[in-house]
Amino acid sequence: MKVKRIVANTDTPALDQAAAFYQDILGLDLLMDHGWFRTYGSDERMMVQVNFGSQGGSGTPVPALSIEVDDLDAALTRFEKADIPVEYGPVSEEWGVRRFYVRDPFGKLINILQHE
Repeated sequence: MKVKRIVANTDTPALDQAAAFYQDILGLDLLMDHGWFRTYGSDERMMVQVNFGSQGGSGTPVPALSIEVDDLDAALTRFEKADIPVEYGPVSEEWGVRRFYVRDPFGKLINILQHE
């Protein structure tokens, strides 16, 4: 058996808020829309990973999602323009990533990162 895909699901009636955060700010494509269930994603080939931790590094809480981007400064600008507060960072961590934390509209802590 081979795992082909891992999908994070969030229960919410606020589908428009999901679109504003994940599609408008992060630039993900709407891949599926049943009206009651929407999937956002990218054609980018991605690795399958599942993380487990007692902290998020540097004494931070463990984020619900980590999203790697190719331009952290551009991502930061998009979140600032959307008036979404940055809860941590941006900071270059000793393990080779530059990152910041924000919360999505559902209160999930999101780690936005770029490898240095």
